Amino acid sequence: MSVRSKSSGKSKEPFVRPGGQPNMQQMLKQAQKMQQQIAKAQAELAEAELTGAAGGGLVTATVAGTGELKSVAIDPKAVDPEDVETLEDLVVAAVRNAAEAARELTDQKMGPVAGGMGGLGLPGF
Repeated sequence: MSVRSKSSGKSKEPFVRPGGQPNMQQMLKQAQKMQQQIAKAQAELAEAELTGAAGGGLVTATVAGTGELKSVAIDPKAVDPEDVETLEDLVVAAVRNAAEAARELTDQKMGPVAGGMGGLGLPGF
């Protein structure tokens, strides 16, 4: 028997019934909902572009929300033929900053969905 809340209309039937039997229908509904949320978050990440900078903005790197490097821009002022190592370091730093921004966005978008995985009420999850 399913118990419904008057305020939300959502089923209050537990994922694990008394005696330890899983409620497969509820689990499937939750899994489908999570699958939709994951697909939405992945689409948002694919469309996002994040930029990291180094050297006070002399070098910038842009990555997609998925972490794919899209572009690197280098201000001519950063180019010193006598000091290529500094430019290399700036490029690496800019790419790392952009990648970190992508990781943070991924955590922001996917975190709530991943957190829901533990909400199935199943032992060990």
